[in-house]
Amino acid sequence: MFEQAFKNIDDVLWKEAGCTTELDYTEQTSWLLFLKYLDGLEQDRADEAALDGKKYTYILDKPYRWESWAAPRIGGGKDGKIDHNKAMVGDDLTDFVNRKLFPYLTGFKQKASGPNTIEYKIGEIFGEIKNKIQSGYNLREIIDHIDELRFRSQAEKYELSHLYEAKIKNMGNAGRNGGEYYTPRPLIRAIIQVVQPKLGERIYDGAVGSAGFLCESFDYLKKTNPQRTTTQDKTLQTRTFYGKEKKSLAYVIAIMNMILHGIEAPNIIHTNTLSENLADIQEKDRYDVVLANPPFGGKERKEVQQNFPIRTGETAFLFLQHFIKILKAGGRGGVVIKNTFLSNTDNASVSLRKLLLESCNLHTVLDCPGGTFQGAGVKTVVLFFEKGAPILRHGSGQAQSSVEGQARKIWFYQLDPGRNLGKTNPLNDDDLAEFVKLQKTFADSPKSWSIDVAALSEAEGFDLSVKNPNVVPSAAHRCPNEIMTDVAACNIEDEETRFAGDLKVIFTAQRDRWQKKRLAEVCTTFTDGDWIESKDQSEDGIRLIQTGNVGIGVFKDRAEKARFISEVTFHRLSCTEIVTGDCLISRLPDPVGRSCIIPDTGQRMITAVDCTIVRFDTKQLIPEFFNYYAQSPQYLADVNAETTGTTRSRISRSNLGEIKIPAPSLPEQKRIIAELDSLLARTQRLESIYQRKLAALDELKKSLLHQAFTGEL
Repeated sequence: MFEQAFKNIDDVLWKEAGCTTELDYTEQTSWLLFLKYLDGLEQDRADEAALDGKKYTYILDKPYRWESWAAPRIGGGKDGKIDHNKAMVGDDLTDFVNRKLFPYLTGFKQKASGPNTIEYKIGEIFGEIKNKIQSGYNLREIIDHIDELRFRSQAEKYELSHLYEAKIKNMGNAGRNGGEYYTPRPLIRAIIQVVQPKLGERIYDGAVGSAGFLCESFDYLKKTNPQRTTTQDKTLQTRTFYGKEKKSLAYVIAIMNMILHGIEAPNIIHTNTLSENLADIQEKDRYDVVLANPPFGGKERKEVQQNFPIRTGETAFLFLQHFIKILKAGGRGGVVIKNTFLSNTDNASVSLRKLLLESCNLHTVLDCPGGTFQGAGVKTVVLFFEKGAPILRHGSGQAQSSVEGQARKIWFYQLDPGRNLGKTNPLNDDDLAEFVKLQKTFADSPKSWSIDVAALSEAEGFDLSVKNPNVVPSAAHRCPNEIMTDVAACNIEDEETRFAGDLKVIFTAQRDRWQKKRLAEVCTTFTDGDWIESKDQSEDGIRLIQTGNVGIGVFKDRAEKARFISEVTFHRLSCTEIVTGDCLISRLPDPVGRSCIIPDTGQRMITAVDCTIVRFDTKQLIPEFFNYYAQSPQYLADVNAETTGTTRSRISRSNLGEIKIPAPSLPEQKRIIAELDSLLARTQRLESIYQRKLAALDELKKSLLHQAFTGEL
């Protein structure tokens, strides 16, 4: 019904200079969808009031309603065609949206009676995002397609929710920082089937992302409770699902995703969950169910760590403490976390495992294979636990006594779909069917087993490593010739040849006809960072991004080494603030001229004087295109030719600004970015092959030594 409209919207956004990534496409579609939804909601409420003989008070003043600025109708009716003689277009449209509509909508946050009202959501959303559609003609075309969508019937909402989920999935698969918003839905559904939320329970996700856990829980509760009363439906709508989200884009996506799934006023708060002190959580704040995939790999500042009894910079570990604390007694949790949590020997990891085992009954651990999360680069497990009935006696490190004559156990399941997971071969519901079935009885199988809690030792750090007893190590039984066959099968040279050939196809076809421009010429901002001395730095505040954070095409967070300046210092030194999407170029080795794009860190940032801040004119050059080009030998050679210094090479900002950059048409730039995104996914396969070779060679060494000293050689 609406699939073609979504495709048409993406086609227009593809041509739009201000939108360069799947994240941009989803963000810009979201705010327009929200206003179209709000228009339908207001019309429904007005019609209901009219039937009751009452007057409806509109949320939006007339000039800012969809029917006035976006889609005025021929004859002034509700259902006629758009009157294009009255509809704004071009600069008139973008001026209205940027200078009048967005400021007006932002003001609703101050007018709202509370954070759970639709008025508050309006102010929060439009205070956090901006219109990136620079062409008023493109915006007019997109509005016309959005206007084709309808939110009235359940069938319409159902289709729109699936189309929107597909957009979120594409965003998650797009690489860079899109994956942090998307948890594979088959995994979410399996977690929900194990936790089994019930109608009337309060369900919470403190790292809500795109609200996948809450939306799937909503669908699950409707499916398992088909005969609901009006009161139960109201509870399901208003007093069941709760979430918090730190990042602006994720917050907007979560709100829109829940609305499209049928939750009209989502209880999602835009805040940093970890800024809440655990000691302040009271019984009224607790929830029956926690379902979450908190961000892993992030780092939190020291003042945030002060809110937790186990202080660590690891974001996921802080979230797990929060989830344990915020569950009611008897509450259930299903939480995704890095698998290293099970075995890390640092004090924080050991203390957190002890806390979990002393506070909860950890009954199930699902070990997920690599590739479950696209682009994450880490393996994960899912912890299933119940608050209360702890496995360990508090403070003793000893197992609790048995229950009903049975020793306490933790059940493990090692998920093995029998194939390599990836963008074109993702996890599906069938992959998890056996896990869900066996978990009901904690049955043993070749992929599942249980461990006695009594075997856990404080001296060994309560190690919960995934060690499948059903898998027999085979290294001692394989002969060298068999291992050498495996090494030969890992043909990295073939993959390298294919990769190089594909790169050649991309860059030779049009290269000679590409226009070249000076780097400084394609920027709206081209300036150095700030001179920050040690005496200017502080424990927290505005983060200082340094050359060490600039990798070759990637941002290296290194949050544990982060430095800061205070707000006072920021103003005293008249520092330049950098924002998400800015490009940083290091003018120091190694190599000189390397670049990265600043992701959404949730922090205010400045950068050091040896980095050049580049804010591209996106009508000329897309940042991702430059970021790829800056990794090319041609660019690095051009930069190297302009460097100075005998002991330490560097390039001046003026010389950097003179470097010539290819500037093909924007559609051509976007095509190349898409091609390179796809090809660089191939490098993950190369890395996998290389790692298999290393593992096989290590196994070969052990096999030769084994045979040499057992007389088998």
